Parts: sequence; C-alpha cells; structure tokens
Amino acid sequence: MASDADFLIHRLLMIDDNPRIHEDYRKILAGRDHGKVSSAEAALFGEQPAHAGPTFDVDSAMQGRDGVERARRARDEGRPYSVAFVDMRMPPGWDGLETIEQLWKIDPEVQVVVCSAYTDYDWLELLERLGHSDKLIVIKKPFEPIEILQSASALSRKWQNARALKHHIESLERAVTDRTRGLEAANRQLRHLASHDALTGLPNRLLLDDRVAQAIAQANRQGHEFGLLVVDLDRFKLINDSLGHRAGDDLLREVAQRLKSAVRAVDTTARLGGDEFVILVDGPVTRAEAIGIGKRAIDVMRPAMRLLGIDVHVSPSIGIAFYPRDGATVDALLARADAAMYSAKERGRNNVRCYAEGMTTATQDRVRLESELHDALRAGQFELHYQPKVDTSSGRINSAEALIRWRHPQRGLISPKDFIAVAEECGLLDAIGEWVLCEACRQAKAWQQQGLRPMRVAVNLAPSQFRLTNLVDQIRHALEAAQLDPQYLEVELTESAVMSDAEESIVILESISRMGVLVSVDDFGTGYSSMSYLRRFPIDKLKIDRCFVEEMTRRAEDASIVRAIISLAHSLHLKVIAEGVETPEQLALLTELGCDQYQGFYFSPALVAAQFVELVRKSAFPGANLTEEEAAQTHSKLAGL
Repeated sequence: MASDADFLIHRLLMIDDNPRIHEDYRKILAGRDHGKVSSAEAALFGEQPAHAGPTFDVDSAMQGRDGVERARRARDEGRPYSVAFVDMRMPPGWDGLETIEQLWKIDPEVQVVVCSAYTDYDWLELLERLGHSDKLIVIKKPFEPIEILQSASALSRKWQNARALKHHIESLERAVTDRTRGLEAANRQLRHLASHDALTGLPNRLLLDDRVAQAIAQANRQGHEFGLLVVDLDRFKLINDSLGHRAGDDLLREVAQRLKSAVRAVDTTARLGGDEFVILVDGPVTRAEAIGIGKRAIDVMRPAMRLLGIDVHVSPSIGIAFYPRDGATVDALLARADAAMYSAKERGRNNVRCYAEGMTTATQDRVRLESELHDALRAGQFELHYQPKVDTSSGRINSAEALIRWRHPQRGLISPKDFIAVAEECGLLDAIGEWVLCEACRQAKAWQQQGLRPMRVAVNLAPSQFRLTNLVDQIRHALEAAQLDPQYLEVELTESAVMSDAEESIVILESISRMGVLVSVDDFGTGYSSMSYLRRFPIDKLKIDRCFVEEMTRRAEDASIVRAIISLAHSLHLKVIAEGVETPEQLALLTELGCDQYQGFYFSPALVAAQFVELVRKSAFPGANLTEEEAAQTHSKLAGL
C-alpha cells in the first residue's frame, strides 16, 4: 500500500550554471507530467504504466546566490524544498561549497545532492567541511537518470519522514509541556487546598501552625513578644438554624474579609473551623497594640451583613494570649487564647480579654461539661422534678411543671442554669427537649395508672425546639407512646420565641392546639408582644414572669403591671398563672387581683415524682378530678376544630 508520502508534491531545487543540465533534470523528474515519453527515455526507462508515486515540482537557479534566495522565499512561504541538486563549479559566483553552506543556513533540513564533474576540493574534505554527511549525497557527472530519480525519491521521502518525526516530537513536547503545566497548576492548587480553608480562602490550621512556629523562632532570636487572638462569633448557630447553612457560609466569607481588613499586612488571619478564627499578630507587639487589633476586629463587625434580604448583625468574642509569657508552643498559646475567649463570652460577649491565670481551668471545665452532657443523655442521667401549679382561690394542685435536673455521678444534682446554655451551644438542647417531652408524658400517664387523679404536666419548649419542622410529630409521638390524652399535656413557650416569627408561630400553635394540647406563654411581660398577634395566637394561658411577682408587694408599678396582665388575659378569655410566689403577701395580692393559678416556693419547690405524688395525696380535695367542663374552659378556642 502506498504511503501518504507517495502522493505528496515535493519541491526540488536545481542549482547549476548549465541550462542543458536543467532540461535533463526536468525530463528525468517531471517528464511524466509533461507529455509523452520520448524514444530515448523509453529506451532508458522502458514503457511503464502510470502509477502513483512521488510527484516533483522542479525549480531552477543558474547561480548559488539565486538558489539560496529561492530557498529563503520557499521557506518563508511555508513550502520549503525537500532536495537541492547543486553543481560545484558555477563561475563567476559562489562555488558549490559556499552555496551549500549558505543554503543550510537558510534551511538546515534540505537534503543536498552534489552533482558535478569537477571540484576544487577533495570529496572527503568536502564532506568534512560541510559536516552534514547524513543530508548529503555525491553524484558525479555524467550521471545516470536513474541515479537522479532514485536520489530525488529517496531523499524526498527521507526529508518528509524527518519533518513528520520532528513535528511529532514537537507535538509530544507541547503535550508534555502542557501536561507539566497542568500538573504544576494542580500541585499548586493541592498545596493551596492543603494549607487554606476551602470556604474562606484563609490559611487553615496546618499553615497557621507553621507560621506560629516561624514567629516563635523569630521571637526567640530577637527577644520580643507576639500575640495570638482567637475570634469566635457570638450566637452563630442561631443564624445557621434560622437562615440555613448557605447563608451561614456567606456570613463566614464576609467575616473573613472583614477580619483581614482589620489586621496589618504582616499578620495572619486563619480559620480553624466552624465560626472560629485566629489572628497571629506578628512581633514585636505590645499588649496595647494586640488589644487594639482585637477592638478593630470588633469594630469592623458592627455594620450589618445582608443575608437573604435580612440585615444581620454579628459580634465576636476575642481572647488573646502572648508568647512567651502565656505559652511556649502553638497548642499552649491556642489553649490560653481560647480560654480568654470563653472569658470574654462570659463577660457579656462582643469584647476582648487577655489571658490570665485561672482562665484555663474554667475552659477545661466547660469542655469537660460538654463531653459529659453527651454521655448524660446516653446514660439516662437526666431526671424531671415537678413543681405544683396551684389554684389561687381553692388551694388545690391543678397541674405540674416538669423541670429538668442532671443527676451527675460525681457532681451530684446539677441545676439547669448550669448546663442548659452549654447544651444549646453544643447542639444538644433539642435532643434533651425531646427527652423531656417524652418523659413528662410517660410520667403523667404513670400517675394515672397509679390511681392519682388525672393532672396536666407542663413542658418548656426551647426556642430552637419550637422551630423544629417535626415538633408537632414529636408531640404526637410522645403522647402516643405514653397513651396520654392530649388534654393532660401543656407546652410553655417564651414570649420572645413566639414573637420571633409571629405568622409561622400561629401555624405551629394552631397545629398543637388542634391536637388538644394546651399552650402557655411563659415570662409574659418581659418580651415585645404585639397585642394584635396575641389576640390571634391560639393560646390558653399567660404566665406572669417572676420579676414582677417578686416586687409587686413593695412596688406599686409592678403591682399595676400584674393587674394589667391579668385584666388583659381575662379579656382575651385566657387563664393567668404567676410564677415565683414565695410569700403569703404575694399570694394574697394575686388572689385579690384575680390571678387564676400560681406556683413557687411558698407552696412547694420542684419535687421528684414520688414526692410530688405524696404531696398531691396529702392536699387532695373531695371530687377534685379535672372535669370535662373545666378542661373545656381552659382549652383554646381552636382546640376543638
């Protein structure tokens, strides 16, 4: 099978000062394309059928200089000569040797056939001087036509193959270069990803450790201090829970840019993960300068950030540790700065604190408490205590509020004020709230099975739990698991939780009320209720906050507030309960003002289940069961829909 080279038109250049030689070249190389074969040619070549073979385009030059110029133009046009036939003697111009040398300067790839009868050089000397023996053939005149034809054919194919091989190598080199560039770019990207946070583009813990190590080495050489700031966003979880993680990511990116703008060019701002950032303040730096950078970080956070069409304000709590006074290693400095940051949170958030002795212990206790909280939920260390809710006029125990306690194996009984905030921050509050709901329903049903008169149990719902998409299903599951009639369950919600999204709250509360579960608004009077929404909420009770009850016998203003709340509730056909009643004077005033129920230490603190049963039985009234008529009076208007 013929190769592609067989069908190419090869350009040949004949350089000779004899015009007749040019005619001979043309007859030999291009004769088959220019008319019939002559008798002499037929005798030389024989009569052969036409066949596919290399085709030659022949150009002529009478002098070497002219031939070299033709070769230059052919190269510039992109159609170079494959073979040049050169005579050695071409007076009065260049001889063959100089012509070939100049020709190879113009086009080093052209194949050369020296075709001459005489030369002023020894042939071996000629080859040595030209130095390209692999591109040079010598044919002495007079030549045989077959010598010319075979030389032209073989050298043209050799030239073509050499060019193809060169192009292929160049193509491979380009591919290797491109692939190398791609691999280098990929390696740069991998190195960047390995040392930078994917979300914010800031240095990550790996790169931060390296830069802190460099700062330590430099501080040791020069004898100066540097600072490490841990920056934690206050209540970031609330933004994630309410607006979603995509909005949370947008906020983190904006925070990263603002923090970078608050520091010097020589400082490093890194993200460790979540909402925790670290600023390495390169030394030498004074305590005042480091605190100043921390305050600038707080200042750049003050402007609102627009997320999902909402202006969101975020504040940081910042802790600072200094090398070498607060720690000699990366981990020690981070631990001390972290301890100072938690101290800043405990002092009201949105402030800067430098590390001081004793802070680490508090931080370690907090971390230990978080760990133990996870274990407590799995190990069943939580328990409910029940505080009676008492009818003001009759003194009868009407219902009970379930209050969680933590029975720690080493620390003993822990009050919720000591662990609820930690549970919320580490994401356990909703799970704990679900357990409280199920346990309260179970206990209410167990009391009934023990022969105690049916009694409502109230459960507090945390704001985050109230916004859970499966809250109604949680309540239904708890009731069904305990086989408890819904009228014996009451849920208490803070005023601020209900009002955070009033329209959504109405939908949730209506779903709860339709089940027959009572709804109370806790801590009423301390939030920002709108009277129009309060009228629309399907609620059953308002609970007066203890802060008003505590001072109402000594402050006329507080008594007026309590009177107004009771009047408002009754005008809306709602029951009113006061919490935190501790004296007979408080109870007497509440009775006078018409408050329906109360709870507090004056009657009883929260009791374990067995003690609560004993108290109920001791204070039992004849026929004191909750009647259907009374139950209906305390249900919301939507309960029966």
